[in-house]
Amino acid sequence: MRAAIVRDFHEDLSIETVPDPDCPRSGVVLRVEACGVCRSDYHGWTGEHPLVSNGSILGHEYCGTVVEAGARATYRVGDRLIAPFILACGTCPACRTGVSNTCKDQIVPGFSAPGAYAEYVAVPFDHNLVPLPEKMTPALAAGLGCRVTTAWHALTDRADLRAGEWLAVHGTGGIGLATLLLGKMLGARVVVVDVVQEKLDHARTLGADAVVNATSSDVAREIVEITGGGAHVSVEALGIEATTNASVECLGLLGRHVQIGMPAGPTGMMQVNMRAIYSKQLSFFGTRGMPAWKYPTLLGLIERGAVDLSPMVAREIPLSRASAELRAMGGPTPPGTAVITDLLG
Repeated sequence: MRAAIVRDFHEDLSIETVPDPDCPRSGVVLRVEACGVCRSDYHGWTGEHPLVSNGSILGHEYCGTVVEAGARATYRVGDRLIAPFILACGTCPACRTGVSNTCKDQIVPGFSAPGAYAEYVAVPFDHNLVPLPEKMTPALAAGLGCRVTTAWHALTDRADLRAGEWLAVHGTGGIGLATLLLGKMLGARVVVVDVVQEKLDHARTLGADAVVNATSSDVAREIVEITGGGAHVSVEALGIEATTNASVECLGLLGRHVQIGMPAGPTGMMQVNMRAIYSKQLSFFGTRGMPAWKYPTLLGLIERGAVDLSPMVAREIPLSRASAELRAMGGPTPPGTAVITDLLG
């Protein structure tokens, strides 16, 4: 099969022909129809993720069609499926109590196993997968596996966002856009922060009630003024110290901070304003992924038209363009996200 492989960090992925993956007994092999290019992939491409090394195949936001099924598989050849990026074992205490996104035996294609920057991907623990809705495009479906599911879980489970509350979103990449769109659907008033004015203007067109350009503003102070005392919920979607502190400091009394952005490499350890957390009696939540059992509710909302997530996909690209998208993440990026939809190009 054709695959894009990490050979040297910060260098273009190597497009190579490699053996097709073996089919796991507990899962399937998918012919990849689409795979998102995510900032988590960027952290692997730069060498900041400990599970990515020479020979790794990135790609954890994917959907596809089953071409081979294992003896203990849930699905069969021909089924079209969406994949969450965390493949949980289904039997450990975390899985049995509904928090499978914390499974200790989880497998994450693109990191702990070969990913979907390839024609085919092996998917163990296929009970995590769900059927691809008939009217959903592969490009949109691929984007659900990380950005949208993570944002949905963050807002509905971790933050318990309520209608009428102010939600601050720091960063308007894939996670940030998903958080904006889902927050508006839940009835929140949303203020979005970024350093790229084009992305802030784009957020306005998607329903943002207010925007703040971090290059020319004291972000926390401006959000406190906009919201009349501070946001109720604030989501950090980049994983860096400056935005984490802005997120904490922009909250009102008893506010809830949710850390979605992945601290990696040099940002793995950061100084956080504990005085603000203490004095305002804030809640500080970490979050990663979403339990697979929450998929049907989210898919149902999308299918019914309760939320339109199509604005998230800005570019459909061939596999050969993945390196350029990863490289661009080292600086300001245009609005929207890129999805690989041509695995032969």
